[in-house]
Amino acid sequence: MPNKIKVMISSRCNDPVQLDGKSKIFTDLRKRIKQEVEKARLFSQELFEVWINEDAPPEEGSTDSWDICLQQIDEADIVIVLFNGNPGWAKESGDIGICHAELERALSTAPAKVRLIQLPMCSLKIEAEKARSERFTQYIQAQNLFRGAETLNGEQAIQRVLQALHDAVLDMASLARREYRKGKYYYGQALSWSHLDFSSRKEIMESTMRKYLLARSDVNEGSTKDSLLLQISDRKMLIVIHAIPGSMSIASAREMVGRPFYRDHNYARYLNGNIFGPIHFIGCHKKVTETQVLGLVGHPDVTVVNAPFGVYIIDTIQQIQLVFLADCRDPSSTEFALQRFFAWLEQSGETQRLVERAEKRARVVNAIAKEIRE
Repeated sequence: MPNKIKVMISSRCNDPVQLDGKSKIFTDLRKRIKQEVEKARLFSQELFEVWINEDAPPEEGSTDSWDICLQQIDEADIVIVLFNGNPGWAKESGDIGICHAELERALSTAPAKVRLIQLPMCSLKIEAEKARSERFTQYIQAQNLFRGAETLNGEQAIQRVLQALHDAVLDMASLARREYRKGKYYYGQALSWSHLDFSSRKEIMESTMRKYLLARSDVNEGSTKDSLLLQISDRKMLIVIHAIPGSMSIASAREMVGRPFYRDHNYARYLNGNIFGPIHFIGCHKKVTETQVLGLVGHPDVTVVNAPFGVYIIDTIQQIQLVFLADCRDPSSTEFALQRFFAWLEQSGETQRLVERAEKRARVVNAIAKEIRE
C-alpha cells in the first residue's frame, strides 16, 4: 500500500473546549479531528494518517513521551498546532512546555509544514504554568505565523483544520512541481546555461532574477539597470542584483561580483527618506557554503543564516545585507531560490528587521558618500 500523508496534531489533551454544544476536553476534539481527516479519500484511496498520542501504542522503556512526541514531529509531513495558550507539561518548573517544544522543533526543521489554529485562550492558575504560557505566547508572536480568525468552538476548529490540510496539500504539490521543473543539471536549460561563458551566463542569471522579481506585485524598476525597488509597507528597499557564474571556489567567477557593498556609495543619490538599502541579491551558479561567503565578506564577525534558498549574511555593524541564492542553474531553479527566500522571510518574521537594517544601511551609505564628495 502506498504511503499516506502523515499528519500530527499538537495540542493539549485535558484542557476544556466547546464541542457539540457541550464542555468537553481537547482529547475529544483531537479524536474527532483524526476521524474526520482520515475519512478523506483520493480516487477511493486513503490519503491521511493522523498521529495523536491518545492512540499511540506504548513504547519501550528507554524512551519517554517527550522524545516520542518530538520524533513524531520530525516524521510528520504536516503539523497542525491547536493553540490555546497552554504550552503543556514540562519536565522542570523552568522548562518550556511540550507543546512549545513541539512547535519549536517543527519550525526549526521544516516551517512550511506547520499550520496553526487559534482557539480561545485557556486560564492558568499556577505561577509556573503562567510563566511558561507567557513564553509560549511570546514565541508564537515572534514567529509571525498566520492564524486567521480565532475559532470559537470545536466544530469551527475542525473546519479550519480541514481547510489547512487542503492548503498544505496544494502547497506540497506546488513545491513538487517546482522540483520536477528543475530537472537534472545535465539536461535542458541547465545544460544550455553550462555551455555559456562566464560573461553570458552572468548576464542571463541576472536577467532571470530581475524578471522574476519584477513579476512580484511589491517590486518595481529601480533607477539603474542592476537595481529594483522592493516595497514593504510604506518603505522601499533598493535591491541590487548580481550573479556569480561559476563555482564560488573559482576566483575568476567570484571576482566578477567581488565585494559589492564596497560600491554602495554609488547608489547614495537614489536613497532618500523613503528608499533604503542597498540589499544585495547574489545568484550563485552552484552550491554556496558559509565558509565561502565569509571569505567573500572578508571577516567572520557577521550573522550567517543557512537556509534552503542559500545563505543570508547580515553585518550588524555596517548593516550590510547579502542574500546568496544557491544552485541558480536554469530559470526554474533561480526563480525557486528567490521564492524560497521570500517564503522564509515571511515565515521567520525577519521582514521588519530587514527593513530596519536597510534604513540604517542607507544612513551609513549616505555618510560615506558625503565624505567621498568632500
